[in-house]
Amino acid sequence: MKIAFYTFGCKVNQYETQALRQQFAARGWEVLEFSHDAPWDAVVVNSCTVTAEGDRKTRQLLRRLRRERPEGAICLTGCFPQAFPQEAAALLEADVVTGSRNRRRLAEALDRFLATGERLVEISPHQRGEDFETMQAEDFGRRTRAFVKIEDGCENYCAYCIIPTARGPVRSKPLEELREELTSLAKAGYREVVLAGINLSAYGRERGQRLADAIETAAAVPGIQRVRLGSLEPDVIGPEDFARMAATGKVCPQFHLSLQSGCDATLQRMGRRYDTAHYLAAVEEIRRRFPLAAITTDLIVGFPGETGEDFAASAAFARQVGFARIHVFPYSKRPGTRAAQMPDQVPQEEKKRRAAELIALGEELRGNFLARMTGTTQEVLFEEGGPEGQTGYTGNYTPVRVLALERLQGQVRQVRLTGRDGDGCLGELVPEVTGSPGR
Repeated sequence: MKIAFYTFGCKVNQYETQALRQQFAARGWEVLEFSHDAPWDAVVVNSCTVTAEGDRKTRQLLRRLRRERPEGAICLTGCFPQAFPQEAAALLEADVVTGSRNRRRLAEALDRFLATGERLVEISPHQRGEDFETMQAEDFGRRTRAFVKIEDGCENYCAYCIIPTARGPVRSKPLEELREELTSLAKAGYREVVLAGINLSAYGRERGQRLADAIETAAAVPGIQRVRLGSLEPDVIGPEDFARMAATGKVCPQFHLSLQSGCDATLQRMGRRYDTAHYLAAVEEIRRRFPLAAITTDLIVGFPGETGEDFAASAAFARQVGFARIHVFPYSKRPGTRAAQMPDQVPQEEKKRRAAELIALGEELRGNFLARMTGTTQEVLFEEGGPEGQTGYTGNYTPVRVLALERLQGQVRQVRLTGRDGDGCLGELVPEVTGSPGR
């Protein structure tokens, strides 16, 4: 029997899909790369529900899959069923529907459906005190970076966000399980690990630990040369945490520090737990500990009640911080959240205008950042090569292309950055000192 997977959403979803692929392979399934033409007998759709648009895409895909493969078995899992169980159960195109809590039993549920032909819907609500879901992903294709989910759940309940409903309470991967997983990945040749979570900053909260404990555990694993972090919340990461990160000598100087708005009034309406002064203090601490750190962020434009003056304040703050990259999102109503019912919704055309202005600012700031990188010498972890050169990433996640004939994949090499190359930089290999390891 052949099975394929289609994943919507974040790196955590991608990690969970990879773990599911391995689970099915261990049960004797032949795992195929997804395409609409692939000869699969069953397909798993791992959904995302951050936006209503994400739900629409999930429904659209299910309808198309059923039209194309009326005899195939279709499974729906992930955040959409967990957050909206009744709506998901009503999608009759799916033969098996599970939430994120029931994901580990998905293979068994599919076997039961194939044996009986009876549609299965299994969606258990999240409960306080539930355990972290034990899973492990071992194969990330040709990448030299491995992603490891170490935290799940969020309890912030921001006004625009449905994720606490979809993902439940904070729960964390035990340190010993993390050590074992990373040891296996290091033996498989991975040099860099990305620690990911739904609210990564809350790691260990339920057992009196902090994210820095997980970082130190990862950094201590032989063979792991870099530890990269997913998105961080500025309200629970402080100077002591950054000091511990820096002391490992392995934390990549790239920090995606969630902002959402650079206007204090908007942050308050959003239900965020910090203000711009607190955020700026975190930025300054990062830059003190990590020279040439790339600080990236997300910004929402057109949140209910955002005036022209509020937007101008947000843009001015973004310029003050000097982000290396800005991900811009026009606000969209998310049913089930407080913000969807708020007054003073911003017209769609105005949201588009503000988004375009902020995107242009982000491109300007990106150029400034790459200009600062030019002329420096950086360690680059090379990922792939081709006729146009060998490509990899610096510690602060700047893409670098080197015109070299030798195969560099999996190596960490010193590279002098010579100029901008699109969204990244061109570079030249620094000759290695005799006897220095390239791997």
